[in-house]
Amino acid sequence: MDALSVSEALERILSDVTVMPVEQVELTKACGRVLAKDVTATLTQPPFDASAMDGYAVRMDDVANLPVTLDVIGEAAAGHRFQEPLLAGQAVRIFTGAPVPDGANAIIIQENTTREGDQVTVNDGTPNPAHIRRRGLDFTEGDVLLNAGDKLNARTLTLAAAMGYGQLPLRRQPRVAIIATGDELVLPGEAVGPDQIVCSNPFGLLEMVTAAGGVGTFLGIARDTEQDLRVAIQRAHDADVLVTIGGASVGDHDLVAPALEAEGMSLDFWRVKMRPGKPLLFGRLKHGLRTQRVLGLPGNPTSTLICGRIYLVALIATLLGQDGDSVTRGEHAQLAEPLPANGPRAHYMRGVICDATTAPPTVAALDAQDSSMLTPLAGADCLIVRDAHAPKADANAHVVMLKLDF
Repeated sequence: MDALSVSEALERILSDVTVMPVEQVELTKACGRVLAKDVTATLTQPPFDASAMDGYAVRMDDVANLPVTLDVIGEAAAGHRFQEPLLAGQAVRIFTGAPVPDGANAIIIQENTTREGDQVTVNDGTPNPAHIRRRGLDFTEGDVLLNAGDKLNARTLTLAAAMGYGQLPLRRQPRVAIIATGDELVLPGEAVGPDQIVCSNPFGLLEMVTAAGGVGTFLGIARDTEQDLRVAIQRAHDADVLVTIGGASVGDHDLVAPALEAEGMSLDFWRVKMRPGKPLLFGRLKHGLRTQRVLGLPGNPTSTLICGRIYLVALIATLLGQDGDSVTRGEHAQLAEPLPANGPRAHYMRGVICDATTAPPTVAALDAQDSSMLTPLAGADCLIVRDAHAPKADANAHVVMLKLDF
């Protein structure tokens, strides 16, 4: 089986995806979730002409020539409308947020007035139209203000509440099960034997899944026996996506693919022309009428996280009804320093943004690019994408940059 390009691998992973079903979710539990449908306003905001200031509601004609003294006939406060219409020579004491009385078409701020008993003298100041927030200034009933595919945040949740919604139609969060594999692994905090290393990759992947809109579960470490791997795979039965870490190649000690195939997985591919991340496995497991997608990520920490950022995040976005391809497109940047010619695999180089004020921003590749090293990845804020067989690039040459948001 020939290795695929990154674009070919993405196309296969994202093809024939069944989008997550719709569920109604209360606003208090909707942050970070993805809308399944367009959302229209159920009311008009503000629902009436409202005062933006403390002062007096008046008729514009009555304050055309100043100073002028008007009769104060009542008061309007937020939630308490003054019920009578305003007539010539009259004013209503009004507070911020209160409905503007019928007949009034201007607000005089209190700093420009003098009050004596039931009379107020307007001393100076031209009424400002902005002191009245007109009905529908923000939005009107029927306006589409939130769209399917939008990820909700504090700002859009506040808008949804103002639109009249206590619940919203959201995509169910994809369930992602993560299994680490290998006899050499121990969990963080456990004693490390002379031939062992700490299992670190799943914890970054879990946060990546959460940030992308999914729900991640770490099912622990499966040892290097087909039986142990199959038991772990069976525990992931209810997941929409199964992610394995390590053993994704086809060497004598790489048992992940055989164990998955023994459980019924149909293997699509297991190699991609990229670095880091060449041994990437993808297949499908049938569970009745439901298809579970399987991603076998390489075991080196940087390879795991970069492949997760490109393939897993794109898959979660597609499952949520978003544009999965868009999360891998990146943006234009220019090099601060030259780069040598690239080899036969696309290279996702760890880099830093040197100057974000330039157009496009200026980036530089880090010196250390070994896929087993986490410290360069932790210090990077972007990936510089070099195509397969890309020629030498001089300083100021344009490249594609993928920001690291995990």
